[in-house]
Amino acid sequence: MPKLIIIGLDCAEPSLIFDQWREDLPNLSRLMSIGTYGKLESCIPAITVPAWNCMMSGRDPGELGIYGFRNRADRSYGKMAIANGSFVKVPRLWDILGDAGWKVAVLGVPGTYPPKLVNGVLISSFLTPNTESDFTHPLGLKSQINHLFDRYLFDVPNFRSLDKHRILKDIYTLSKQTFSLAAYLLAEYQPDLMTFVEMGVDRIHHALWKHMDPRHPLYEANSPLKDAIFDYYRHIDTCIGKLLSHCETETAVLVVSDHGGQPLMGGFCLNEWLYREGYLAFKQQPNSPTSLDDCEVDWSKTKVWGAGGYYGRIFLNVLGREPQGTIPLGEYEQVRSQLAEKLENICDREGKLLGVKVFKPQQIYQRVRGIAPDLIVYLQNMAWRSVGTVGVDSLYTLENDTGPDDANHSPQGMFIFYDPQNPGEGKYWQDASIYDILPTLLDRYQITAPPKLRGKLLAW
Repeated sequence: MPKLIIIGLDCAEPSLIFDQWREDLPNLSRLMSIGTYGKLESCIPAITVPAWNCMMSGRDPGELGIYGFRNRADRSYGKMAIANGSFVKVPRLWDILGDAGWKVAVLGVPGTYPPKLVNGVLISSFLTPNTESDFTHPLGLKSQINHLFDRYLFDVPNFRSLDKHRILKDIYTLSKQTFSLAAYLLAEYQPDLMTFVEMGVDRIHHALWKHMDPRHPLYEANSPLKDAIFDYYRHIDTCIGKLLSHCETETAVLVVSDHGGQPLMGGFCLNEWLYREGYLAFKQQPNSPTSLDDCEVDWSKTKVWGAGGYYGRIFLNVLGREPQGTIPLGEYEQVRSQLAEKLENICDREGKLLGVKVFKPQQIYQRVRGIAPDLIVYLQNMAWRSVGTVGVDSLYTLENDTGPDDANHSPQGMFIFYDPQNPGEGKYWQDASIYDILPTLLDRYQITAPPKLRGKLLAW
């Protein structure tokens, strides 16, 4: 049986687990009462792909060169690359433990496609193109999975759509496959480390949050789906209980999320604002809502452009750096700082400060690799989403420009840790960070950590 099992719940929200629904989640509640638990400050940006890799490597997004799902591939204006596993150049938890002689089983952890060699088995994550791809190590495991499941899901297809009942059905299918496959790997391979990520929690937040939360600006009172998220959390709790019943009492358990979730309170049209402020220019101004990718941008007159998403990404058009750069390098820092100040003074519809927080990568990361945004923008602590569309009448929207979306991420996830050799007493831990997980686990098992990690040791 494993020495350590890590159950990742993507986007699991601490306020729901620790407070609102704790009495309805007996297995998680029991782990809290005999272990240690608390909120977990995510990385910046608090997004799935960088966050899980930060947690498992102890490195920040700048060190990894991963700033979101899609990253600038070069200094041109339109070429973006999906941040798959090939972006990760540093060892992660299962690599370090594998080198120390542990047999590992890794399932669905973001950042694992294409699969790499491990001392054990690995099944890649939701960025896997399809089941025709080589998504396992060893490769023979792929045929076993295709034999076990008629329709193996890496993710919920098109979870940003109006077909809520189909989405809900696929979310349950995905979770049942994930937990049953985790149990299968435990039985067949008997790993020392079992780690996996369940994506359904994130997907159900995005699809159905407005049906349960009166705070949501588009709240649907008395919706037939009002209890869907609550029911799903109870379902996941039951799945966790069944999985842990396969483990011996000596197994340490970590339940963890990469970030939290919250109602999507609105969207701010970042590129439209840049256009109105004179930073972004067009050869022909769009007169209807249009993606920036479909516009004729006049790069010779553009100083700044942005990208939509969970957070705002700001890119400066620098002379000698971008193909048609307009900002002299000597003016770069002045323009960047002035722009950051303007962004932080953006107001909402009522004229009150929206609550914008701007980060410079060089100030928040230990190192900056790849092509980072020049500025990272959080809108009301991620309660508002950055919208990239231009040609709109208003800077403010209640909708996501990439499809129906009820929730955005929040900067704090959660953890619950139970160590049978050092059981806790339900202690609530303050001030834990996503970077603390790797060094703390390695210290727990007396394994030397890589140098210059940014996390601290937690006294669990």
